[in-house]
Amino acid sequence: MYRGERLIGRVDEQRRINALFGGVRNGRGGAMAVLGEPGIGKTTLVAATSEEAGLRVLRVDGFESESSMPFAAVQRLVAQLRDQLDAIPERQRQAVLVASGQVDGPPPDRFLVGLGMLSLLAATSTEQPVVCAVDDAHLVDAESLDVLTFVARRLAAERVAIVFSGREEPVLTERLTGLPQLVLAGLDLEAATRLLNRSVQRPLAPPAALAIARATGGNPLALVDLAGEVLVHELPDLGISTEPIPIGQHLEEHYVRRVRQADAYVQQWVLIAAADSTGNVDLVSEAASVLGLETGDADRAELAGLVVLTPVVRFRHPLVRSAVYNAASGAERRQVHRALARAAHRQGLVEAEAWHSARGVVGTDDAVADRLAHTADLAARRGGLASRARILTRAGELTPPGPLRADRQTAAAEAALAVGAAHVAKRLVEGVELTNAGPVSQGRVTLVRSALGMFLGDADGVRGATAACLRAADHFHGHDAVREQRALLQAFEMSCTAELATAGVTSQELGRRLVDGAELAPGPIGTVLRGLGALVLDSYDRAAVPARAALGAIVALPDDQMMRMHSAVASLATFLWDDGGRADALGRAARAARDAGALQLLDSILWTTAISELWGGTLQRAVRADDLVREVRHAMGYDAENVVNAAVLAWRGASHDVVQAVAQGALETGFGGVTSSGIASLVVRDLADGRYRDAYDRHLPLVARPFLHVTPSQYGDFVEAAVRSGHAHEARPRVEDLAGRADINGSPWCRGVAERARALTASDDAAEVHYVASIDALASTRAEMDLARSHLLYGEWLRRNRRRRDAARQLRLALGHFQDSGADLFVPRTLAELRIVDAEAHVTGPTRDLGLTAQELTVARLAAAGRTNAEIGANLFISPNTVDYHLRKVFQKLGISSRRQLSDRIADRPA
Repeated sequence: MYRGERLIGRVDEQRRINALFGGVRNGRGGAMAVLGEPGIGKTTLVAATSEEAGLRVLRVDGFESESSMPFAAVQRLVAQLRDQLDAIPERQRQAVLVASGQVDGPPPDRFLVGLGMLSLLAATSTEQPVVCAVDDAHLVDAESLDVLTFVARRLAAERVAIVFSGREEPVLTERLTGLPQLVLAGLDLEAATRLLNRSVQRPLAPPAALAIARATGGNPLALVDLAGEVLVHELPDLGISTEPIPIGQHLEEHYVRRVRQADAYVQQWVLIAAADSTGNVDLVSEAASVLGLETGDADRAELAGLVVLTPVVRFRHPLVRSAVYNAASGAERRQVHRALARAAHRQGLVEAEAWHSARGVVGTDDAVADRLAHTADLAARRGGLASRARILTRAGELTPPGPLRADRQTAAAEAALAVGAAHVAKRLVEGVELTNAGPVSQGRVTLVRSALGMFLGDADGVRGATAACLRAADHFHGHDAVREQRALLQAFEMSCTAELATAGVTSQELGRRLVDGAELAPGPIGTVLRGLGALVLDSYDRAAVPARAALGAIVALPDDQMMRMHSAVASLATFLWDDGGRADALGRAARAARDAGALQLLDSILWTTAISELWGGTLQRAVRADDLVREVRHAMGYDAENVVNAAVLAWRGASHDVVQAVAQGALETGFGGVTSSGIASLVVRDLADGRYRDAYDRHLPLVARPFLHVTPSQYGDFVEAAVRSGHAHEARPRVEDLAGRADINGSPWCRGVAERARALTASDDAAEVHYVASIDALASTRAEMDLARSHLLYGEWLRRNRRRRDAARQLRLALGHFQDSGADLFVPRTLAELRIVDAEAHVTGPTRDLGLTAQELTVARLAAAGRTNAEIGANLFISPNTVDYHLRKVFQKLGISSRRQLSDRIADRPA
């Protein structure tokens, strides 16, 4: 523990931390991970530097016994910031209070808790700069660590720093990915000998001091705590070896010897404290009384220098705790855990009782397993799915073999998968004893394995995911209708992911299962399944009505249910050519997921939105959604640079080779939907460049094997490619298909594309009426790129028919729409046509390159749309302070002084 003594050495390390703290004082938040072996001085370094910097220090320690208690560390941090809770938005405050166990409510997503903690720390820092020191981070519960690392990655314009101190263990370093790391080594020989001489009563002879410094590797705690003992007892054995002794083991042996110098009562009291590790004085005292110990035993443990009793039980160093605990026999440890369980029961500490009870038994124990399962349920109510996974794993171990054990093992795997711990979920699901599992548990295991295949990018798993979901539905059949219907919905979603790469089931088989599943139970899910089944099986005229009913049923669901059906929304709305309904529903789903802090779901919704906008929208909105996917993945701690959307790449001008490589890589891993959308986007690129034969050859394989709702939405592109490459006879069936769909669905978007296709295949004396009809229909839609292409094709037709003035007007309109929608790939073709009829034509309009970063542009767009700083912060998972910082940068770069001027300067305003 840091006692205010001046640090010896660590000059460079202090400089790095001081730079972080200096930025905090000047309004630039940040974070750092200080890593190293036990005793290397992590806590001392951070404490000393914080004290010198004059910051308010919020201390959050990790404890082993709390590692399965969800949001335990967050709860302690919130207790220090209670006065600021009223300063954060209501939804965030509710999430923080539920997670920290202060109120009941719907279980919050851990990322919403993270946003609440970001707001809470930002509000606290308005009075004084703050450093949150997270010590023993490797022992912090998973939910709290997720929350705190989320906050650390989002710090920007807050006077807040978060410093994580912990052992350099793979699990921790993986969770801290993306944060600056400072790895501490031992002190150099000069600093080590100075610290050693400061710790002994009289200076040592230089050779002896150097020998000890080398032997300890410059480990500060070893130098301080072992100095006297090494000199008296071990120096002859150390010699002058240049290899350091194993510090952790050596220090533990040292502390064990110190403890064993005390009497048996003190030793037992210290063992109780080590077994609890929360530092709860009342709990340890109660357990001590259960074992017949007296209050004076605790006092004598403190006098011996082993612990400090106020305000909580704190050991000199975590190694003291682990030394005491590890030195005890199994029987001794179980005895104190049983005593702690009894004490926790008396004090009403349900989670602590279950935790200690589990460590106090050997073999299986139904009663303790039941208590653990109840504790796991409590964890889930607070949003603690990672803790639920760990607790249920132990509950499964304590449950006798049988269906209940398999059920708990399966639930543990489901909880691990829900928080993205795929490798943990894989290990857990492989341990499920299927021979003892009932049909429902077997179905759940099947779904977990299927989801793992998708998550880990296993090609066979992705291709076989649809069939796997149907097998799960088979297991549920006759036992759990709700799960069966959900599995069928998931099967459809998986088929859209793999598309033509789907293996193990035909579309006809899938469609029949969807229709059969619709009859399992009344309600909106049955309506949705019926509509999806019709989409797969029936002709368009028969499928349109049930598909429309299915889309309506989804939209009528509450937000928390509707947002999880975004894939069905996109499929049904695309099938119906309902561009406005699709955009509204996906926008609502994104807002709901963002408000709930469900970032993994938001990631999927935004990806779906980006693809949807490329057909029936604008590239500008597609790119915006794609950029937000990066923001979301960065917030979750993933490498945002790994977000590669082949379709968006193609539209934005990436080389054909790059897009083809991404599409081929996706196909090899089973993601056929990514492949087909990438190829279809290259078709558009070829059309924009006038390479019609390439577009036809590239598109023909997709059109020859159409996939459900996807391929028909691209028939307009195929018609243009076929007609312009001399294959008009192949275009006509698709023209009739489009026209028939438009007659049935009544969609202006579909009508506009169909009329453009008719114009392309019509004779010159009949084409104009179709071009005009196409433009009139598309003018009322969100499909601005389709509108621009109709203007372009009409202008080209007018130019060929020598109507130069009319052609120039249409081409200028096309150029403006292409610029406004972000579809710059069509600008060269449009401009070339325009210059034939107007040699002086050039690109006009507001510049699109404003010199803003992606996040600055996003903030500017939202501000121009009238959003407040708090609303923008909630949208982007940053604090209002950071929003204000970005807006000031935007104003400076654009040379403006108010939000009112933003809308005039942002060319691609939000719809």
